[in-house]
Amino acid sequence: MNMNEIIAKKRDGDILSPEEIEYFVKGYTNEEIPDYQISALLMAIFIQGMNHDETLALTKSMLNSGDTVDLSEIPGIKVDKHSTGGIGDKTTIIVAPIAAACGVPIAKMSGRGLGFTGGTVDKLESIPGFQTILKSEQFMEQVRKIGISVIGQSANIAPADKKIYALRDVTATVENLSLITSSIMSKKLASGSDAIVLDVKCGRGAFAETEEQASMLAGMMVEIGNAAGKRTIAAVTDMNNPLGRAVGNSVEIIEAIETLKGQGPEDISELSVILAGLMIFCGGVAATAEEGKGLAKEAIKSGRALRKFGEFITAQGGNPEIIYDYSLFKQPKIKRLITTDRSGYVASIDAKAIGISSQLAGGGRTKKEDTIDLSAGIYLFKKINEYVEKGEAIAEVFGDNEQGVQSAVKIISEAYEMSFEKVQEKPLIKKIIE
Repeated sequence: MNMNEIIAKKRDGDILSPEEIEYFVKGYTNEEIPDYQISALLMAIFIQGMNHDETLALTKSMLNSGDTVDLSEIPGIKVDKHSTGGIGDKTTIIVAPIAAACGVPIAKMSGRGLGFTGGTVDKLESIPGFQTILKSEQFMEQVRKIGISVIGQSANIAPADKKIYALRDVTATVENLSLITSSIMSKKLASGSDAIVLDVKCGRGAFAETEEQASMLAGMMVEIGNAAGKRTIAAVTDMNNPLGRAVGNSVEIIEAIETLKGQGPEDISELSVILAGLMIFCGGVAATAEEGKGLAKEAIKSGRALRKFGEFITAQGGNPEIIYDYSLFKQPKIKRLITTDRSGYVASIDAKAIGISSQLAGGGRTKKEDTIDLSAGIYLFKKINEYVEKGEAIAEVFGDNEQGVQSAVKIISEAYEMSFEKVQEKPLIKKIIE
């Protein structure tokens, strides 16, 4: 086969055969096809799209590019959870210990930040000493012992996706439904869990900006997951506004801890118990999703979820004292408050602008080899329908890079829209797709 012809074929809107898809996936994984040709193909796919059969073929090719994990030695129904990415989305860090505290085994592999959205692995690595790379035996034993482990994606798990994932991040080819579907599901199917709960975001701060796009993406992933024998459920959720008040890495860990203490922002708390409830339901511990939600709430109220988070941190080499002493996190050198020049209610916050601001402040990557400033981020003092007095602080930006922080300040200042009256808020949960 000829790579130039494959690129031209997709550029012209034609359908790639499973053999052609297998050829470029295998060739890139084995470093026989260079970055620039795959970049060109990714852009062609981004513009022209892929049909169902192409998406399925791409998922299978990436799944088969490496090893698959066998979790059969771990008792119980193992449940995985994945979010398509959002601004301030730290739900994995919250729901995993909740579900584990309720008896659902969590053996999870997570990714790093992609584009203007954060990554669970980056956030966990802001915990002093925390290790996201474990040997397979350690990973399995930890889940058997305490019921939870979250690590970075293994080089042997869908290695084709790992390479393509990093390239998409820096070639403006992230927001494509087929590429997102195949990326997520190749890893989820290879990771060995028995059931999968998906949080598919829609809105200005998500890859799918409309509910229709998000529903299509959710439907594609649920169909592929169920066809592979994994019970798969997706929640389509709103991402027109940042989730919670914290956006970054260590600052999101702090907000996750506050949520596990029962003191988190209303939106992140609501979404977390719903997703945890779905995981508890899929794990067979609850007869319904509603019963699972009740168990999730009780795990937070009783303190069992927070204790499980402490066990999880300790088991992976982290310092559990951060649960009670936030000064143990790396502290930013620069902090800048943003104030408003008028009084009124916050009508909207451009979630994508907030994500880009966090990235510029140092909390995300613009190139795949970039090092993240784990102390960088944003805290939103004011959110939708909250009243602001003229001159009052609406947000704070922090990090170690003066230029990056100043750029973020400028963008955030323009990301807020004000109103004289409260606005009608959109529902956080759009639909559940089984």
